Amino acid sequence: MIHVPDFARRRLLAGGSLMPLALLGAGLVAPVAASAQQTAALPADGAQPAPAEDVVVTGSLLRRTNTETPSPVTVLTADGLEKGGITNISDAIRSVSADSAGSIATGFQNGFSAGGSAVSLRGLGVSSTLTLIDGLRSANFPLSDDGHNAYTDLNSVPFSTLERIEVLKDGASSSYGADAIGGVVNLITRQHFTGIDGNVEGGVSEHGDAARYRANLTAGYGDFASKGWNFYVNGEYQRDTPVFAKDRAFPYNTYDLSSIGGLDQNTQDSSLVVATTNAVVVRTTQSDLNNPLSGGLGAPLTSAYTSLNLNCPNGTFSVTTGAAQGTGCKHDNAYEFNQIAPKQERYSVSGRLSVRLGDNIDAYVTGSYSHNDVIIDSTGATSNPSGTTGSRPIRNTQPFGASPALASSNPGIVLPVYVCSAGVNCSTAGDRRLNPNNPYAAAFANDPGNGAARIYYLFGDIPFGSERKYDVLRGTAGVHGSFGDGFDFRVDAVAVETKLTLIQHGWPNIAGLLKAINTGSYNFVNPSLNSEAVRQQVTPDITTPSYSSLYSLDASISKKVAQLPGGALQVLIGGQIRREQLTNNNQNANLATYGLTTSSAFGKHTVSAAFFEIQAPILDQLEVNASGRYDHYSEGFSHFSPKIGFKFTPIRELAIRGTFAKGFRAPNFAENNPASSFAGFSTVTPPCSFVLAHGGTGTLSSCSPGTNPYAQAYSVGQALSGNPNLKPEKSRSFTGGVIFQPMPWLSLTVDYYNIRKTDVIVTAPLLADARAAYFAGTAPPAGYSFNTIDGPDPLFPNAQPRILIINGPYVNGASVTTSGIDFAATAKIPLAPGIRFTSRIEVTDILQYNFQSSPGAAIQRYVGTMGPYELSSGAGTPKWRGNWQNTLDFTWFSLSATAYYVSHIKNVAAAEIAPVGGSIDLSCANNLYKTANTNNFCYIKSFINVDVNASFKVNDRFNFYINVMNAFGAHAPIAPSSYSGTNYLPSWHYAGIIGRSFALGANFKF
Repeated sequence: MIHVPDFARRRLLAGGSLMPLALLGAGLVAPVAASAQQTAALPADGAQPAPAEDVVVTGSLLRRTNTETPSPVTVLTADGLEKGGITNISDAIRSVSADSAGSIATGFQNGFSAGGSAVSLRGLGVSSTLTLIDGLRSANFPLSDDGHNAYTDLNSVPFSTLERIEVLKDGASSSYGADAIGGVVNLITRQHFTGIDGNVEGGVSEHGDAARYRANLTAGYGDFASKGWNFYVNGEYQRDTPVFAKDRAFPYNTYDLSSIGGLDQNTQDSSLVVATTNAVVVRTTQSDLNNPLSGGLGAPLTSAYTSLNLNCPNGTFSVTTGAAQGTGCKHDNAYEFNQIAPKQERYSVSGRLSVRLGDNIDAYVTGSYSHNDVIIDSTGATSNPSGTTGSRPIRNTQPFGASPALASSNPGIVLPVYVCSAGVNCSTAGDRRLNPNNPYAAAFANDPGNGAARIYYLFGDIPFGSERKYDVLRGTAGVHGSFGDGFDFRVDAVAVETKLTLIQHGWPNIAGLLKAINTGSYNFVNPSLNSEAVRQQVTPDITTPSYSSLYSLDASISKKVAQLPGGALQVLIGGQIRREQLTNNNQNANLATYGLTTSSAFGKHTVSAAFFEIQAPILDQLEVNASGRYDHYSEGFSHFSPKIGFKFTPIRELAIRGTFAKGFRAPNFAENNPASSFAGFSTVTPPCSFVLAHGGTGTLSSCSPGTNPYAQAYSVGQALSGNPNLKPEKSRSFTGGVIFQPMPWLSLTVDYYNIRKTDVIVTAPLLADARAAYFAGTAPPAGYSFNTIDGPDPLFPNAQPRILIINGPYVNGASVTTSGIDFAATAKIPLAPGIRFTSRIEVTDILQYNFQSSPGAAIQRYVGTMGPYELSSGAGTPKWRGNWQNTLDFTWFSLSATAYYVSHIKNVAAAEIAPVGGSIDLSCANNLYKTANTNNFCYIKSFINVDVNASFKVNDRFNFYINVMNAFGAHAPIAPSSYSGTNYLPSWHYAGIIGRSFALGANFKF
């Protein structure tokens, strides 16, 4: 036990004690993590420290006797995570304050890799953070974020075998190779285990949803220390139930914010030309009676629109003026169909055999299989301004790359006057009959070319979403030991195979839809009467398998070559060879389906590397570490990554440390293989000149699109293919900090970081300029072209049509600079025999995060804003993130409060603003959410939530615990410009949308 002087003990136990302040104030003060910043434990009262076991710390390949290296490392211990109520790796790592823009939360369901989860250290993107398992790489998730950002899915790694997680917040390409620019996450599993250890847990939110059930069991035999071998096996299971927007209160279940001064972006209760589950038609012409896609151009033949079914649970609305008049059913698709969290089911089995081959040689073999099933059920919600979620409407643009003649949106798909069993030449067929779905059929039986019904409809009777079955098979083997005169060696091999089976539901098949219309088999009047066979004809399930694999062999040898004044001089040399392969198949290769992506990525390469490391304790007070690595890729490029670091300890209570490193990120298969293609979309708000031309109101500086869906925010595609001439991204980083331990029970660290990336690979960096050029009627930038233009607006056919797809390149040339300060502190205070108070705090302040698309271009400043808007999935870059955990431990009971803090975010994004005079105006005048008063909703408020854990020890073999997550019921701040959540940001405020939740669990050990 650490000694605390009497005066300090008296002060702590006095009426002004820090204990109740820390426990109760966790919900009132800037928050913090369920993570522990590990610091050197200096001996008290001049006592000699106990002999320390050699360890290897992430960021170094050499063994050492203390865990404080020149690089900053955050350690998440199993105990700390348990006290924070964290039960999966994704939540654990994403709680670290260094996680920033570009992080992927499981609650984000609209992206290319929806259902996956990844961390973005320093906000540099998931592809610039390297994830290791026991120091070894794993295969990437087969689907890349945004089509080209590769990462390891955190949801696929078993949680219950973890001993700790080490997060290196520094560049480490000199040790591990590519991708370790923002930092490294090392998931360290148990090496040995004997006995039986298990856990069961169940929980639910205060709303009765978001239930979580989990259980795990570990059984091991063989005392490695005495018998020379150990074997254990682990099984784990978890199931999470879904959460839907309709089960949450305003404003998280609608896009109509007019009641609080925002926009009414729910046009399903006021416009007859917006798709809902109650079909609406209007009479128009049909030039080809065999083709429902040949409806009349321009405005329909009448302004009188007809609802096919006025069975309206939410009431009706009527429009008596304008080009689209009639009565329709009120809907709010966001309320009816949006999903907040997917259903998930995970299970895994893993094992490890460790054997001592000799006095100085150990060997091991591990194997694991994990299965993760994510079900995204979005059977509606086309009201989302991004247009990326919800049941599919009958009106769609053509598949990406297909002829505009296949578009069902313009001039607009129609229902013919006659239908027949063959669906061909029905107007003259012997079995022809009037179309029961077309209310104009009888009146125009003798003039079918003028009696077609243009239809607006959402397939609400057909479940829409996806099921993502992800299987990972991983095995490792290695031999570690020593020989001769002080030589240490390591040989490790890893093999990983993954398979992702993506099953898509509810996407309209073009041929099946047209046939169902021409035969009259699909009932648009009463969709509930449709058979499953008809529904499968219109929207057949689409199954797409994708694969990734990694095989790697690492070997190193080290030796203490000399004795320096501060200790042994160690030198390590090693090498690695690995083979990586990716097959990310096109989900819509034959262009047969409306709305489904055509992105794909393929490739394989071999990477060979040689590396070294030198650890030199030059003096008792000064340690220097130098390392370097040379990587060669079979595509033909190479890179050398050096790093040097130091730690200077002038006095026992203070250490000063710093590093300088260069690193790189290799172009991935989606970026550099010409066989790969990327079809991306981003949400665009048309300029006011366009909005006004399409019936909107206001001025050229402030406008509203009204109820015309053509003038609303919509998705613009960008077409890219792999560029084999890309170069690796390069980085330069340095850190500097201090470790301060003024008292044996208190330690603090402060570290500054600065990272600059050059030759950054970007997708069409001038896309915004190209869009602006289109709307202005000018030529696009060099290397860009206008691929596909929409058909005319049915309500304003003579106005400028929308741009749908812009061609653009992958290019090097952008640069990113980010810097900030990490602060961490740990206090471990014994209050009385058997009573200890522990407080841990971790805070990151981002000082700058600047992006420049090319030399001389305007600098985009992201700190404290919604930028980088697309990389971050509309989540932005909060300036401050922090977490604070306070624990009171008794012999039989512990109580913990963990608070998390995210600072406010300004609702502007530099990438979405055209530079003026070489600079970008980040004032509220460029608010992403454009109301008449641009100061409204200009800031997304800061967010604090607190989790509480109470654990009761029954005996040495059994304890149970209670978790209350978001204990004070904090609500997510309103973020109306978010396209990843309904008026909230899943990356930062997910706890505020789930609400207060409870879990009860038990641990047992024999």
